[in-house]
Amino acid sequence: MFSALTLICLVSMVIPAAIGNIFAYPVSKKISCKISGYISKVLARRLFAILYAYKRFHFWGYKQELKALPKQFIAISNHQSLLDIPVFMNLLRDKEIRFIAKDTLGRHVPLVSEMLRAEKHCLIPRKAKPMEAMRYVEKFGKRVIENNQIPVLFPEGSRTKNGRVGTFYSAGFRKLTEATNLPVVVFAIDGGYQLRDLRKIFTRLEKGCYRIKALKVYDPPKTKEDCVFILEDSKNIIQNQLEQWSVLKPSEE
Repeated sequence: MFSALTLICLVSMVIPAAIGNIFAYPVSKKISCKISGYISKVLARRLFAILYAYKRFHFWGYKQELKALPKQFIAISNHQSLLDIPVFMNLLRDKEIRFIAKDTLGRHVPLVSEMLRAEKHCLIPRKAKPMEAMRYVEKFGKRVIENNQIPVLFPEGSRTKNGRVGTFYSAGFRKLTEATNLPVVVFAIDGGYQLRDLRKIFTRLEKGCYRIKALKVYDPPKTKEDCVFILEDSKNIIQNQLEQWSVLKPSEE
């Protein structure tokens, strides 16, 4: 079970930054950005350190593969949990990363909402029409190029319930590639589907693990066919990687 000590450590780490950003965001975007940077660069790392120290929950970030990555790229990945966000922050802590997400994450999610808004992540309204959503993505793409940031997209659009990789949708991905002309790096994530909600987080952390690994780099796609190929190919190699990880124990890398 989730120990009281673990909970105390997490609360003492999260609450000050969360409350500080709630009050800072409406008053000063500059201060909110500083707090948000602290959340993404420091707290994401400490989160997994605490979980390992008290629950033996392993974070496996395969950093050897990061050496071959271009300086700027589009990151695409399967999607399993809200914890995928700090997982990416922890792995790519030396880069400025920005997520494409539903605007519901920009409201009433402690620690996350103000950070996503202050750092100008792409928050697309849930009820946005397709053309409107594409305008959000296009503006976001131009913004990350100007600021030398790494855009992160989950092409499934929603979190998996069983760990299997779902359908990769192409519209947002195509618009992002058109707006940025960046190479594409596919990542595999595993472990989060068992932690989809607070109840599961509280009961399934013990000796669990989260894995994330860069699998392949694609040249910037030039056509619709290129985009379709990348999504189909990346889905297959992600699923293959998940199957390889399925035979490992949480303590094995």
